[in-house]
Amino acid sequence: MSADVQATFCATLVDQWASAGLRHVMVAPGSRSTPLALAFAAHSGVAVHVFHDERSAGFAALGAGVCTGQAAAVLCTSGTAATHFHAAVVEADLSGVPMVVITADRPPELQGIGAPQTIDQTELYGNAVRWYHDPGVAAADSAHRWRTIAHEAIATAVAVDNPGPVHLNLPFREPLLGVAGDLPSADVPLADLVAQSASVDDLDVAAAAALVNVARVVVVAGRGAGVDAVRALAAQRGWPVLADPRSGCRSLPQAIAAFDALLRVRSFADAQRPEAVLLLGEPPASKVLAQWLASLDVPQVQVHHQPRVIDPDAMVSLRLVAPVGAVCELLVAHGGPTDAGWCREWTQAEAAAQLAIEAVLGEAVLGEAVLSEPAVARALTGPELAPGTQLVVSSSMPIRDVEWFGNPSQHATVHANRGANGIDGVIATAIGVALATDVPTVALVGDVAFCHDASSLTGLSRRHVNLAIVVVDNDGGGIFSFLPQATALDTPRFEQLFGTPHGTDVLALAAAHGLATTTATTPRELLDAVRRPGVSVVRVASTRAGNVATHDRLNAAVADAL
Repeated sequence: MSADVQATFCATLVDQWASAGLRHVMVAPGSRSTPLALAFAAHSGVAVHVFHDERSAGFAALGAGVCTGQAAAVLCTSGTAATHFHAAVVEADLSGVPMVVITADRPPELQGIGAPQTIDQTELYGNAVRWYHDPGVAAADSAHRWRTIAHEAIATAVAVDNPGPVHLNLPFREPLLGVAGDLPSADVPLADLVAQSASVDDLDVAAAAALVNVARVVVVAGRGAGVDAVRALAAQRGWPVLADPRSGCRSLPQAIAAFDALLRVRSFADAQRPEAVLLLGEPPASKVLAQWLASLDVPQVQVHHQPRVIDPDAMVSLRLVAPVGAVCELLVAHGGPTDAGWCREWTQAEAAAQLAIEAVLGEAVLGEAVLSEPAVARALTGPELAPGTQLVVSSSMPIRDVEWFGNPSQHATVHANRGANGIDGVIATAIGVALATDVPTVALVGDVAFCHDASSLTGLSRRHVNLAIVVVDNDGGGIFSFLPQATALDTPRFEQLFGTPHGTDVLALAAAHGLATTTATTPRELLDAVRRPGVSVVRVASTRAGNVATHDRLNAAVADAL
């Protein structure tokens, strides 16, 4: 019967995916997806995580992919449920995160006649996916193709030259409950599913080497830079590395963590103009850095593993689409001139800047320091957290504070959804990271991002993860206080459209979901709270005006130190 064929089809997909290394599926409950949901639940090699909201499920799958580099699956029923995956799909696309997105659908005879929970799901996510496929309702005579479909989906998602989301739209007919029979043989060679290293064009690397064949080069390292290869290159050439916290490169002796504050000092920015720039991986958040780079009339070489263009200021002289580590290794082989004084000027300025930042934030008296928003970022990136801790940071002020004022002795692995730079689904992303890594995880969000993703708190108390959600609460959109709108508009209009106070008691909201809650007023209280096992929400009170003043004091202190 057709229900048994559908059950066998779904069991075959899951079996193939599990054989290829898929370990997690995020399932949003629904009826039409029943055959595949049951197939996932029946397979011992795949962990099933149920989310009540499709957007939460999508971002949790994104988080699992971000931290592991392997695709997670996400499944929903038909209709508008599928539209709620879209934001996570867009972020996965722009960040190059593998994901297998599966939407159940109504069969053809129910399309276009007003059947409930039926919308046009054909290529629903447009060009945000690497591959789209609708095989139609499963039929026994197409069983020889079922493993190929699964193979194509996951192989495309994890492709080393352009990983990202894929979309399978699967129509199912009632009855939806069936019994799986014998699965088709595994005739897809599993070796084909192992990602091979992408090739690097020697001529392209030679061209890049020629452009950076000078002594005074600045390296800008973002997510995907690859710390080992950058370490060798920076050590050989004596180049300063302006290290984004997501790059993993802040442990390098040549790392410059306070680059934003340093480049705000005009005399320093002018004196340290390089002869060339090497851009590795994704760009940092700093607008000051971006403007400084755009002002340079020097060659700028960009290396990124994704083929998409990342050059909003049209400053890239040569763009290499290749694994960053492989390119760095070849640049080491090319060699070139060095200038020991060049890197020393940067690292001396970095040391002075960090001392100034510590003095303002009161880190010398950790237990008594005032817990400002930059102090939160510094505490959560310091050595007090166990190595391997995962830190998921919201795009907006939190990622900027971590980037600009985070502890240079960074122990945590930092993640942030910077592909589209949205505040969508940050809590869900952190849940996905915690589920996939099974290590202590911290989410750092603002109050607006917390409220925006409050649906992800549903059922969170029942998940067996160690996750602390730190909410910097200034009752509104704090980042807008740094923009021209804050001074150009009168206060009532600014508050209406940008400050947007909401008055939500974030701890009461968390408590309503059965979560442990606390308020932290010092770095010591914050660190004690996030190290407690289980799931908790930690509130840090702030004000938007006070936060602007703190940033001003920090930047002024760095300027004075130079």
